[in-house]
Amino acid sequence: AVHGCGGVGLSAIMIARAAGAGVVAVDIDPQALELARGLGAAVAIDPRAARDVPAAIKDATGGGAHVSIDAIGRPVTCENSVRCLRPQGRHVQAGLLAGDDATPPLPMDVVVGRELEILGTHGMAAHRFAPLLTMITDGRLAPEKLIRRSISLGDVPGALMGMDEGHPPGMTVMEHP
Repeated sequence: AVHGCGGVGLSAIMIARAAGAGVVAVDIDPQALELARGLGAAVAIDPRAARDVPAAIKDATGGGAHVSIDAIGRPVTCENSVRCLRPQGRHVQAGLLAGDDATPPLPMDVVVGRELEILGTHGMAAHRFAPLLTMITDGRLAPEKLIRRSISLGDVPGALMGMDEGHPPGMTVMEHP
């Protein structure tokens, strides 16, 4: 399960599909969910329509996700990611929980009861890039499908300042002049 279909979440979906996983995508943006489906997500869940996201994921996966990634970094997505796991599943916290959200309450009864693993990540270390580059070379990954907008160097400050505002799903890249 991937909670959040921005750049990190869509990348996770693409990599998970390339590795043979069935993926459930979760996002409130219909365009992001459509893009996630196009990248191979078998199921797309809009939390505004699903009253209970963990239950919807459990139904879609026949008992819960083996791995769930919070690619957003909000208390609700972190909790939903933990609660949607099957026994001995793994929660991966990729989205940064900052400010008032930095210390979310976690359902430790679920973590202990289901013997879950909780992992945090800042990304992949450079020495581990080789397998991903091979997957790109042999066509199993197509990162260009994630790119939806190109900007110039001068547009970067404004793009960074507007990251919390709505924007089209997918990734933005800076082009060299």
